Amino acid sequence: MTFIFCVLFYMVNWYSNVMLWGCSSEIPGNPSETVCLSRLQVLSGCGVYDGTEIHEASAILVHLSRGGAQVRMFAPDVAQMHVIDHGKGQPAEGESRNVLSESARIARGSISDLGHLDVSNHDAVIFPGGFGAAKNLSTFAVDGKDCEVNKDVERVLMDFHKAGKPIGLCCISPVLAARVLGKVEVTVGHEEEEGGKWPYAGTVQAIRALGAKHCVKDVTETHVDQKNKVVTAPAFMCDTQLHLIFDGIGAMVRDVLRLSGK
Repeated sequence: MTFIFCVLFYMVNWYSNVMLWGCSSEIPGNPSETVCLSRLQVLSGCGVYDGTEIHEASAILVHLSRGGAQVRMFAPDVAQMHVIDHGKGQPAEGESRNVLSESARIARGSISDLGHLDVSNHDAVIFPGGFGAAKNLSTFAVDGKDCEVNKDVERVLMDFHKAGKPIGLCCISPVLAARVLGKVEVTVGHEEEEGGKWPYAGTVQAIRALGAKHCVKDVTETHVDQKNKVVTAPAFMCDTQLHLIFDGIGAMVRDVLRLSGK
């Protein structure tokens, strides 16, 4: 009886994942790319201070699901820059974690190594924010405008751009597009801190130094660079109510879906 229960549980779980990820030709998480066209989300760990901002990643998934999109999740198989104790807001000494393994927490295990991603099998990509984008996907948190970008992240951005496929980025992640693509238009919100409402407004100067154009937007708005098919939204660059951030991310997702013709 126990054996039968385990088999049934596995089958139900697998079927649920197939329906969620829209990949009926394989078990989710398999790095082979024999899947239907999909939107994908690139994660940078799990947790705002050393990985992906979880609320942003979840909001993106909700809005993609509502838009009828099929989703795949990817992350680079690299070590995190460091581990932050989120309760204390301080580095956890002596700890190390893997970006792909940590990202699997958000993806409920259904995730693939970014190094295996083939742009031809996907029609849009979205990067949520969180300090992981500036620490694990790039060195922006340390080097600012002189940062380096993870080679697979750079390849994915370049491949989607060359293919004319939409790229969505929110929160701090627009710096990745600014660094890799150069002359693009992006937003991280407002350009002044305004008494702490926009605590990361200084990011604008780095974006300009990288050759990109910054466009002022409120938290519920997006900026769409029609020429480059880059869609950006402020998200948690603004210190505001969660539902407003959720709405702004929804606007970003809708614009990405619109640009991908779905």
